[in-house]
Amino acid sequence: MPFLPNFNDADDQFALEPTDLNEEDSSQGPDQRVRVAIRALRKMQQQLENVLDMLERGEGMARIDAGLFRDSGGADGESADDRIVEGVFDGERMMGTDGIKYNVPPNYASKSKLVEGDILKLVIKNDGSFIFKQIGPVDRDRVVGTLVVDDSGNYAIKTDEGDTFRILTASVTYFKGEPGDEVAALVPKGQSTSWAAVENIMSSGR
Repeated sequence: MPFLPNFNDADDQFALEPTDLNEEDSSQGPDQRVRVAIRALRKMQQQLENVLDMLERGEGMARIDAGLFRDSGGADGESADDRIVEGVFDGERMMGTDGIKYNVPPNYASKSKLVEGDILKLVIKNDGSFIFKQIGPVDRDRVVGTLVVDDSGNYAIKTDEGDTFRILTASVTYFKGEPGDEVAALVPKGQSTSWAAVENIMSSGR
């Protein structure tokens, strides 16, 4: 997939130990891959529009070269030898435009408050290490609910409206949450989702 410059200085990143790539998930249907590709292409379109706006404003090649340099090496630590994959976060993993699902470190997803639908960029270094960056956050809504856990140890929040959203165990561990606690979380705005990103957990009085 062609790599285009990203001019968002607020991009986050997280490096981890070398990890084997997941095998392609046969359960990912063609419709899902089309949705992933559409979201990635929209992000690329936005980046191209940013470049055109800069040219039309007469900002010149110096500014554009700086942006290109930042995404091909330099400040972000990327090099021409790195492999770049973009994809969509599904609540646990990144569904890449190459058809592969990549595990996203739970601590990173929790810290960055990633929600389903966020566009991510994965930089795969020569030494096998991964660097994830959030490059296209979706609009968010806030929900409040009660922390619950099932027999398998999976955590979720249940709202007064009867909605249930799964949450990452890493978030519960970080906030030292326990069943019955009140949870404030983020979900993608106007979209159906099974997952929420924890903002905070308030003790129920223990």
